[in-house]
Amino acid sequence: MEARNEQERKTLRLVLGINAFMFIFEMTLGLLAQSTGLIADSLDMFADASIYAISLYAVGKSSHLKIKSAKLSGLAQIFLALLVLVDVLRRFILGSDPIGALMIGVGFTALLANAACLSLIAKHRDSGVHMRASWIFSKNDVIANAGVILSGTLVWALGSRYPDLVIGLVIAVVVLRGGIQILKEAAEQKAGSACDSTNKT
Repeated sequence: MEARNEQERKTLRLVLGINAFMFIFEMTLGLLAQSTGLIADSLDMFADASIYAISLYAVGKSSHLKIKSAKLSGLAQIFLALLVLVDVLRRFILGSDPIGALMIGVGFTALLANAACLSLIAKHRDSGVHMRASWIFSKNDVIANAGVILSGTLVWALGSRYPDLVIGLVIAVVVLRGGIQILKEAAEQKAGSACDSTNKT
């Protein structure tokens, strides 16, 4: 058990470092590119880094604490999704001029980083709801990165800002669904734990 916990900690430290670096990288270039998609993805990286930190704290702790950490992670994802929706609306009203080529390059770099994180987390996704949450969010990141690359290609090819706004909206929906999914799984896990306790008594 302790060996498994140490493996989880090692994996979470690694993906936490990757996501923290990618948050700074994507946010900086997202602002330069005036891209809602990149800014949304960078905020997703920040939320994931926070989630990995929460999951890292939960490793080796009680099932109750793991469920609580997963629930906190889900709420963080939902909050992030709402922030992205606000940014999409703001840029739709005020206007923007995203740079397609920069979106493609940054999106591809983020895709490689998140694919590596997903591969690492996948080995531990059945170790508890806290690790399951980390796996779900990493999977969503890969989907979001692919969307950023596609929207960057369309922005570059069509000379339009709307593909960037659309992918920002799509990322928000994906993140929102991920947050709701992990809250649902945490609730089911909590109910299962309560039933086990009742049966034991």
